[in-house]
Amino acid sequence: MPARPVILTVDDDPGVSRAVARDLRREYGEHHRIVRAESGPAALEALKEIALRGEQVAVILADQRMPRMSGVEFLEQAMDLFPRARRVLLTAYADTEAAITAINVVDLDHYLLKPWDPPEEKLYPVVDSLLAAWRDTPDRPSAPVRIVGHRWSSRSYELRDLVARNQLSYDFLRADEPEGARLLEAAGADPDQLPVVITEDGTALIQPTDAQVVEAAGLATTASEAVYDLVVVGGGPGGLGASVYGGSEGLRTVLVESRATGGQAGTSSRIENYLGFPNGVSGDQLTTRARLQAEKFGTEVLTTRTVTSLEPRGRARVITFDDGSEITAHSVVLATGVSYRMLDCPGLEEHTGQGVFYGAAATEAASCAAQDVYVVGGANSAGQAAMNFSRHARRVIMLVRGPSLAASMSHYLIAQIEANPKIEVRTCTEVVGAAGTEHLEKLTLRDRNSGAEETVEASWLFVFIGAAPRTDWLDGVVARDGRGFVLTGPDLPGGPNGRRPAGWEMDRDPFHLETSLPGVFAVGDVRAESVKRVASAVGEGAMAVSLVHRWLENR
Repeated sequence: MPARPVILTVDDDPGVSRAVARDLRREYGEHHRIVRAESGPAALEALKEIALRGEQVAVILADQRMPRMSGVEFLEQAMDLFPRARRVLLTAYADTEAAITAINVVDLDHYLLKPWDPPEEKLYPVVDSLLAAWRDTPDRPSAPVRIVGHRWSSRSYELRDLVARNQLSYDFLRADEPEGARLLEAAGADPDQLPVVITEDGTALIQPTDAQVVEAAGLATTASEAVYDLVVVGGGPGGLGASVYGGSEGLRTVLVESRATGGQAGTSSRIENYLGFPNGVSGDQLTTRARLQAEKFGTEVLTTRTVTSLEPRGRARVITFDDGSEITAHSVVLATGVSYRMLDCPGLEEHTGQGVFYGAAATEAASCAAQDVYVVGGANSAGQAAMNFSRHARRVIMLVRGPSLAASMSHYLIAQIEANPKIEVRTCTEVVGAAGTEHLEKLTLRDRNSGAEETVEASWLFVFIGAAPRTDWLDGVVARDGRGFVLTGPDLPGGPNGRRPAGWEMDRDPFHLETSLPGVFAVGDVRAESVKRVASAVGEGAMAVSLVHRWLENR
């Protein structure tokens, strides 16, 4: 039998906590499991255990005025674990400020005053409507997985990162520990066949591909149709924005993502300058909400699918995947974003995934407890990662090639870093070497002014340098600048008439976000001269859909 959905209540007053749970159990206990906690941290631990068991949480009721962690603060963290759960804030009196904060920060579903007597009038109707809304919300199948591998295996890290970024519950078990060894024996796998992934139904996947893992977890990897109005390539903020607006405006839309939706923004621990979130929002939260919106409006989302070519066939645009399969589109939005550049110095490549990571690598943050962490880069992504790692690490050392952070980092983030005693910023410093056996153990650093070098002990290095567009597969198809960014609209080079691109067949100028191939648009970081901010990428995604409509009406 499937597990009963959970209704969780948290209140620091034991008497109130028991009373709420009693009333909920009396009305809903037959079909739901009622879980109560008496503090925000205790409730979060309960939610983590529920997530690991693969159960669902339908409704969360949280008291606002709790010590150590307010109701809003608790609900904000709970959203990362169960973004579809309906959220209720309890308070003993009208608290307008708390209500407004809850609506902005945690998308609150209901604000409930205590006491709730009689529950038949004041509590049950609210919970009834929230349960009905939760049941009606499209839900991704819960498919927790267990990954058995070596602690410092780069492939084990890749799989952990894959399932985490796709919001899937997982547990990592080391092969050299009793539980991991037991699972390997049960799966009939040898220690040299790692990693092994065990799905919820007990299926053992030995050295699986990314696609095999996400398929087993219930995510789609194959298109359901052959022809779409709009294909969005890339699931970062720009691609998600285009997917939401494409689906909401009635276009048959499919979003194709090579790894996990969210892009680099999805790995950010805290985005504090995004409109409408005064207390900030994590990349996970923003990504999950956007993906849910897109799916609600009928957008199909394909994960772990790599696009290898784009080809015009008449007015159709044909997308080809790495397995040779194709889908046809009437229009295309390119939102493939950028990737972090690799550090080019001896010893780093062989330790990628073994202490050297490109991007935030959120799965590793807790493992850095009481250790030194080195972060390379001076832009917002590096700063956000440094702030996040400082919650766990003994010390975070930022290595910046330039003379200061001011050239590439937002002022608010610089102020936070300067006020954080656990973060040290070393300017005019670069990594020139790395060493270790099974994992990273030492780094060689060079002062760019004096040329002096020093070797430091280091097990953790996170790299956030530069932005390389993922556009090699578009060579000869759309115009790009010298660095590979896609040119659009007024930035396109003029053809023989000096205005329109060479080979342009339309009797109009290219639209603002349109590439040199009519009906193909580019948004977000992949677009030349774009503003490298989450909000601008989302806006461009929305704008692209309005231009898609103009293209479809007149093509």
